Amino acid sequence: MSDQSNQKPILALIGIGSNVNPEYNLHLALDRLSAQVSIQQLASIWQTPAVGSDGPDYLNSAVLIESFLYLTHLKNHLLSGIEHDLGRFRSDDKNSDRTIDLDILMYDGVCLDDDLWNQAHVAVPAAEIFPAFTNLQTGETLSQAALRLVSGKPFFKRNDLSWGNRNR
Repeated sequence: MSDQSNQKPILALIGIGSNVNPEYNLHLALDRLSAQVSIQQLASIWQTPAVGSDGPDYLNSAVLIESFLYLTHLKNHLLSGIEHDLGRFRSDDKNSDRTIDLDILMYDGVCLDDDLWNQAHVAVPAAEIFPAFTNLQTGETLSQAALRLVSGKPFFKRNDLSWGNRNR
């Protein structure tokens, strides 16, 4: 068996966002991702304010993929490679503008990112795909967390944007 592949496919939920030419960069990132893994489901595209900065609004979504890749290879090679290819520049400012941001939110049924429960820009798209996923510590479902986190915030679905014929 390869050091980068599982014997069975796993599902992973990837958060995807951009606030630098986001309409273009989201689609380009999805093209690169779909060349390497099987896209199972796509959440809607949501416009959200930048978190922690005065930068332009983000477009955010979530992508459910099926892959044979181990977690470390998925993160450190595939996703980081796409970010690098699309001009993602990492600096000390973790809230800087981004051409693309790809984060593994869930891998093989396990939550890997606490932002799933704490940030609307992550929770809302993810809740479209896994609404009943439950926080084992609080009992709150992802759908409930999304409603809680978005309440009163300037956060809206971009019905004028779509993934085209990719959405299943």
